[in-house]
Parts: sequence; C-alpha cells; structure tokens
Amino acid sequence: MDSFRQNQYSKANAVKYAIIYALKPNPAYRYFPLTNNNTSGDCANFVSQCLHAGGAPMNYSTRNPWWYRHSSININRDTWSISWAVANSLYWYLKINQASHLPGAKGLEVQNVSLLKPGDLIFFEDNKGFVFHSTIVTSLLHNKPLISHHSFEALNIPYQSSWPAYKMHFLKISI
Repeated sequence: MDSFRQNQYSKANAVKYAIIYALKPNPAYRYFPLTNNNTSGDCANFVSQCLHAGGAPMNYSTRNPWWYRHSSININRDTWSISWAVANSLYWYLKINQASHLPGAKGLEVQNVSLLKPGDLIFFEDNKGFVFHSTIVTSLLHNKPLISHHSFEALNIPYQSSWPAYKMHFLKISI
C-alpha cells in the first residue's frame, strides 16, 4: 500500500471518500465551521482529506509541507499544516509541487473545465486575487463537472452553483 500511495493518485478513491463525507463530515477529523463574516470554513480540510484518501502522501518537510496529525488524546488537539486547511495555501501547494516536480500531490492548471474528471479540483478566487474556496469534482453531467465540498456541505452540485467567484482555477491532480 505504501508504494501505491507514493506513486499513484486514485481519483476513484478520492471521489468515494468525498461522496461518503460531503454531507456529513468525517468525525475522525477536526471540522472548521464558517465564521460570522464567512471566513474560514472546512473546504480545504475536506479536499485535503479526499486527496489523502486518493493516495496523496502527507509531506512533513519544511519545504512545501502538507499534513494532518491526529492527536491520540482529543481531536481538538489535532495539528495540521496551513496548506492542509486553507484553500489559498492548498492551491499554491499543488501548483508549486507541479512546477517544481516536488513529491506529493500535484495540480496541473488547465483552462478548460471540460478537461476535468472526477477526482480533480476547482478553486474559487475573489476579485482581489485570493483563492478562498476549494472543491472536488465528484461526477459529470453532460461532460460538465459536478462538485462536492464543505463550508456549506454539498454533494454533486454544478460548480457554478457554489460560492460566487471572480475567477475559477481548474486543477488536474496527480502524484
């Protein structure tokens, strides 16, 4: 299993995980609710869990880290990297890994949404250039992605029905 995790991303396993936990978050992970001003949220944490379920290995190095560490005492004592839980950081983690050929999950940005398959990701950017939301493609309808995400829990909705965005980034995921 370890060699599989290091060499291959199973989009099917990532999607299977997403479908199970899209509407009811996995209690084994800390959940980050939205705050009153619609900041924070659980979207990147959820997408990171999906990536990991698909075989993306955690990276504990100081160069471009991506990880989640469970506490044996209490879930409220779990720790994680910023790239695990913040959409903007997760987006750049994947892009940097792709551009620099670093180990771990990689995100190849494509311009055409029709190139995405279940297990790939869509990130949402505001008008200030900040990536604020992350989603996973979990199905296709007429060759158009349906997404699942947290920060409002959603399963297989059209990507245009999520948060309003100034720009969207379409990432094909690999390891």
